Amino acid sequence: MNTLFITATGTNVGKTHTTLRLIELLAEKGVKPGVYKPIETGVTNEAADATALLQACQSVNPDFKSLTVQDITAYTFKLPAAPFCADLEHKIDLQYLIEKHDMLLKRCDILLVEGAGGLMVPITREYLVINLIKELESKALLVTPSRLGCINDTLLSIMALRSFDIDFEWCVNLYEGKKDFSKVTQPYYDEVFPGWWSTEKGLEKFAESLQDQIL
Repeated sequence: MNTLFITATGTNVGKTHTTLRLIELLAEKGVKPGVYKPIETGVTNEAADATALLQACQSVNPDFKSLTVQDITAYTFKLPAAPFCADLEHKIDLQYLIEKHDMLLKRCDILLVEGAGGLMVPITREYLVINLIKELESKALLVTPSRLGCINDTLLSIMALRSFDIDFEWCVNLYEGKKDFSKVTQPYYDEVFPGWWSTEKGLEKFAESLQDQIL
């Protein structure tokens, strides 16, 4: 496994937060991580997520030192919307997304790819984020929220990944609704998914499992 695709149940769930932490943990374990943000929307002057990812990666991987934000992104759009909607000129080339991935993969032990929004977000009219994960033959890490209603979002995303036969793990980013999570959500996870873990407590162990597969 050379690619890990970090996705989520939707936007503002914690993909970038999780990816940044994984960069640190993998580097501490002797793994040389790389980063790729295929598409970022809502960009006016600077691609904020891609910039943060690149700076973190450059601090631990010298092979990314010379790269710019434009090198680790394929497309950026001004409109904060799904790529298909933000791409007003319909210029997204799916092959270019793959080529960028393959180029960056040569510079690292594992390429951390951060998606846009959730799994079913459209990149083109008929091509979704989940199609890109499948085409990259990537393992996925699904980040789910802790707010009320997250069980539904989590189950739908898990069903989607399974239906596409994608190898994945999932974790909870304990952020929104954290105070009530133990009462309104955790009982179900404990019963149905006894091995579930949070980014706070399980990400280091997950990084160790990646290290074992890479080195």
